[in-house]
Amino acid sequence: MQHQRGAIALLITVMFVIVITVAIGFGLKQVNKASSLVAEENFMYQSQIIIEDVVKILQTSKDIQLVADANTSDALFILLSQAGFIPFESNGLEIVMKIKSARAKFNPAQLDSNTTILLKQFMNNNRVNSEYVDILLDNIGGIKEDNSYNSRIFDEKPYLFRDYIASSKHLKEINDFYTKEYNDNSLVNIDFDNLFYYSSDTNISLDLNYVTTEVWEMILTTSKERAELLSAGMGSYTTVEDLALNDDELKNLSMYKYSFFEPILFVELQLTQNKKSSRVTFEYDIKKKKGSNFVYEI
Repeated sequence: MQHQRGAIALLITVMFVIVITVAIGFGLKQVNKASSLVAEENFMYQSQIIIEDVVKILQTSKDIQLVADANTSDALFILLSQAGFIPFESNGLEIVMKIKSARAKFNPAQLDSNTTILLKQFMNNNRVNSEYVDILLDNIGGIKEDNSYNSRIFDEKPYLFRDYIASSKHLKEINDFYTKEYNDNSLVNIDFDNLFYYSSDTNISLDLNYVTTEVWEMILTTSKERAELLSAGMGSYTTVEDLALNDDELKNLSMYKYSFFEPILFVELQLTQNKKSSRVTFEYDIKKKKGSNFVYEI
């Protein structure tokens, strides 16, 4: 009997130790999780301060003010040539700031009947089915009470945003659906990072001094070689005549809103601290001295 009691006591002791060990382990896990959340919140707080500081720097920059005062494409070209890539550090944050033209790419929210035809032709030239463009149209057309969409995308993804293409992640959702629905991997032929710009603003113009090779290829439905030649003339265009376009190219270009001077910057910030990183992008209007269209990616 005494032996049985001893065995029971030992078993109870072992169970007690196991329970304590599990409790301590869970407690430590919660502490680590809480510490991680605090560190992440601190990182986000510091990131927000940096963004505010960067906007203030842009607002007080003499070089940017020179562009506003000169109000010429030449002044903007000089700025973008000199300040395209700026690494620095602040309060333990490693920061890389990139500045480009915010009007170098096409906003798919601006698709209309004419530009839709041209985009379908561009896609066909890159071996992508024209149905892909119909899926894009579904994602910028808003909610339709009669469910008269071009595709099944909202059957598969009922909560997908459909007022405009909001981000590269949103586009990836669309691209993944197309690839699966049509068993077609041809979208790898398209460099979407250099083709599309994501914004709800449909009243924007392409700056022909900075549009990418991919955009030239799309808007003119021309060859990649021809598009590369036009892109190489960056900063040198002041009139349509400078582009030396043929009649078909001129007709296609007329379908788009464009100009030769859009003093709006696309600012990208890469923030890194203790293996945590984030990416923030926004527009900066040189004339209005105002930032907008802020996008945060953690």
